[in-house]
Amino acid sequence: MNQLKKFSVPFKYLKNKVLGKHFELSIVFTDSKLSRKLNKTYRKKNKPANVLSFPLSKESGEIFIDLVTAKKEAPIYGLPYKEFIISLFIHGLLHLKGMKHGDTMERTEKKLLHGATNLYRHRHRNL
Repeated sequence: MNQLKKFSVPFKYLKNKVLGKHFELSIVFTDSKLSRKLNKTYRKKNKPANVLSFPLSKESGEIFIDLVTAKKEAPIYGLPYKEFIISLFIHGLLHLKGMKHGDTMERTEKKLLHGATNLYRHRHRNL
């Protein structure tokens, strides 16, 4: 999707940091129609999900990020669109790692998001 060409997101860095270099990961950027269908099929919720993660094996998985829903929700969470995409990706990674919702997951998300956004800013400051 052209929406992500506007900025660079440290997907590989984050994937390696959370899941390791040998983990095989597919990232699918989708719209609300597919997101709703997947969410209804696998979670019994008839609404689009901003992010869904699916483990395929111990060493592989998929993350689906709904860019349409993310664009609508970013202001609600008080994040710029790019940072919200990063936070959704991190959320999906942590689920693939086996983490459940709760305080530990939230702290880990904040720490990883802070590190990723600082990395992004540092890399692009000299351009």
